[in-house]
Amino acid sequence: MKRSLRRALWAGAVVAVTVAAVPMTTAFGAGTVTTTFTKAQDWGTGHETRVTVTNGSSATVATWRIEFDLPSGTTISSAWDADVTSSGNHYVAVKKSWAGGLAPGASFSWGYNGTGAYKAPLNCTINGAACGGGTTPPTTTPPTTTPPTTTPPTTTPPTTPPPTTNPPNPGGKKVVGYFAEWGVYGRNYHVKNIQTSGSAAKLTHILYAFGNTTGGRCVIGDSYADYEKAYTAADSVDGVADTWDQPLRGSFNQLRKLKQLNPHLKVIWSFGGWTWSGGFTQAAQNPAAFAESCYNLVEDPRWADVFDGIDVDWEYPNACGLTCDSSGPNAFKNVISALRSRFGSSALVTAAITADGSNGGKIDATDYAGAIGNLNWLMPMTYDYFGAFAAQGPTAPHSPLASYTGIPQQGFNSDAAIQKLKSKGIPASKLLLGIGFYGRGWTGVTQAAPGGSATGAAPGTYEAGIEDYKVLKNTCPATGTVAGTAYAKCGSNWWSYDTPSTINGKMTYANNQGLGGAFFWELSGDTNNGELIGAIKGGLG
Repeated sequence: MKRSLRRALWAGAVVAVTVAAVPMTTAFGAGTVTTTFTKAQDWGTGHETRVTVTNGSSATVATWRIEFDLPSGTTISSAWDADVTSSGNHYVAVKKSWAGGLAPGASFSWGYNGTGAYKAPLNCTINGAACGGGTTPPTTTPPTTTPPTTTPPTTTPPTTPPPTTNPPNPGGKKVVGYFAEWGVYGRNYHVKNIQTSGSAAKLTHILYAFGNTTGGRCVIGDSYADYEKAYTAADSVDGVADTWDQPLRGSFNQLRKLKQLNPHLKVIWSFGGWTWSGGFTQAAQNPAAFAESCYNLVEDPRWADVFDGIDVDWEYPNACGLTCDSSGPNAFKNVISALRSRFGSSALVTAAITADGSNGGKIDATDYAGAIGNLNWLMPMTYDYFGAFAAQGPTAPHSPLASYTGIPQQGFNSDAAIQKLKSKGIPASKLLLGIGFYGRGWTGVTQAAPGGSATGAAPGTYEAGIEDYKVLKNTCPATGTVAGTAYAKCGSNWWSYDTPSTINGKMTYANNQGLGGAFFWELSGDTNNGELIGAIKGGLG
């Protein structure tokens, strides 16, 4: 998974609009294409609204345009997956160019965060036509969502694992994104960026990467980035500067503030990764002791309220990654069992695992199915299959959804991994599809199509052979697709990466396979308005 520091994916219709606020609803008319405003969260001083456009007609809807006013005291502060403009309290929302047409029976969702308590839109029109109907929602019991608080957490260590609060809908699709602790340095990517990009509202879970594993224990990865770095008001999630004497600073405190603004959001501390997986070998020798150390660290009273569980990113049990492990096929499930026993049933326990679907490959080396009963979900890392670590090529998409003619190695594709894991008895609902928010590239390439030879790694901003999507979309725009992933040749450089369009296809696959959602590495690779995470959220529905 994470090699070194990289890681170490109206025409003419009469339209109806329904406005809802769980459970309040206001009807604006009737028609074949409908739009629903649903209050997802309301904490008094702010709210999150989800807007769903559904095509109930028999023809594809090429585009849509919604206009509405918001009552006094309510404004839109950020929006995603639609282009939203405003003049005073009047708002216009139109379809993103990447979203494509809306097929018969299909739906598309966008959303916004607003200031003030949720209020239903007024004076709604679509394509210039009046929506009609009433504008005042019926009176209902106010929501019971707890408003955000800035009260410091208790410093008394918990005697039992804290229950999860405001849990996401168990049947809902998960959108899980990694936040890399080292991103606060050269990348200048901070927790605040998750909020300002609109990504926080689209995520269900954040994986904080990484804690270290050494000496058979869970230990801090980078204390300065984690809990010592002082944030200015300008760089802080809530605009409040850290003080020299406050008990918790760094990204941990920023994550606390992010959760206060987004009560639906869960944060999981991930341990290991490509660089720090070596310690799992010793952990497997005494899983109970390892689990105890992890519990004591994750539930440290300074930040116990920040984390909702633990993630194991062991690369790879009973196989080789940066180092080789020979703990046997039962080691992984024994470690997971110990963690579940210590953290209890209310905590999240998850794992990122190999996506090697080849016969006799890394999935076959470990009893992942034996661990699934103690895991909330598994994340096969369906990316990094191919790249300039094979300096001479052949060029190939690093995250192919399926096999294709000329693929360098059979079993190295997302579908092969998913099908192998399902065949071993792992429920599809406990599998998430992995997406890379970056590309992998070669240089010295003369052939535009996949399968060409190369002389080495293409230049990258932080690491040769790797570049963020937000850069590649401008410097080397995609010109073709292979196996559900985009690619492009620019000069002598050849890159493969996922785009909103290819992600939409992958989310269709995830839905058709009954998967539990998707996850991605990592947040800083996306555009400043969350283009890729928007495609994940919109595609999963």
